[in-house]
Amino acid sequence: MSATVWEVTIAVLLAVLAFDLALAVIRRNKETSIKEATAWTVFYVSAAIAFGYSLGVWNTTQARNEFFAGWITEYSLSIDNLFIFILILARFKIDKTKQQLVLLVGIIMALVLRGIFIALGSAAISRYTWVFFIFGAFLLYTAFKLINESGEKEWKEGRLIGWFRKKGASPLTIVLVAIAVTDLIFALDSIPAIFGLTKDPYIVFTANAFALMGLRQLYFLLAGLVDRLIYLSKGLAVILGFIGFKLFIEGLHGVGIDKIGFYEIPHISLTVSLGVIGAALSVTTLISLTATRK
Repeated sequence: MSATVWEVTIAVLLAVLAFDLALAVIRRNKETSIKEATAWTVFYVSAAIAFGYSLGVWNTTQARNEFFAGWITEYSLSIDNLFIFILILARFKIDKTKQQLVLLVGIIMALVLRGIFIALGSAAISRYTWVFFIFGAFLLYTAFKLINESGEKEWKEGRLIGWFRKKGASPLTIVLVAIAVTDLIFALDSIPAIFGLTKDPYIVFTANAFALMGLRQLYFLLAGLVDRLIYLSKGLAVILGFIGFKLFIEGLHGVGIDKIGFYEIPHISLTVSLGVIGAALSVTTLISLTATRK
């Protein structure tokens, strides 16, 4: 991707973040209504779809498909991240007038962390094939942990949060630290996941950027669903486990192992990946809403 395309993309992204920051400051004393949150969510999702479609026009169809696979996966992980934000803010009883800015700070931190990991991951993958095996093992481990989680969302204070509490830090400071730690954990999951779908740093970056856009508004839309999407983590476990397996296969091909005995190791197409991602999210969302309809 040319330097000009990168410059334009980053400039637009910074403009969107500046606009969202200004909006959060202006509306810091007002609660975001469901209607407003829905409108903004539709706007940002439509923007991502429009961008993804345009990739097939000025780039390639492969780039378009890779973007949608990456964006859907990252957006799902971002929603799971957002549920943890909801629990943290509720746990510390942060006033609703301060939630706007806290959320935006959390989203900016997530974007910065993912940008750093994208750069590191891209450099590592381009030089060392064995990185695929590390990424794959990490995703399989994460998938195993998600599968064994209880259906209900929960957040537990770690030692770092306990240390800040003992030092007499304000609830707002503790919340910002907790959100930063949560962002770091989710960044460690999300970057290997998308590198299992595309190796293009530009698509990795834009998929993550669009997945984080509008999360501040989406927070107020999803606050009532945190107790309903009880199986979302199971769907994410299937997706991350599948991508982890895919990374292992790509790693084997990368070191020149195309057969194991008489069995030829297949190449998993992007179409299959999109199908698995879509099916896992659709089925777990439907089962969750059905199980909690009362």
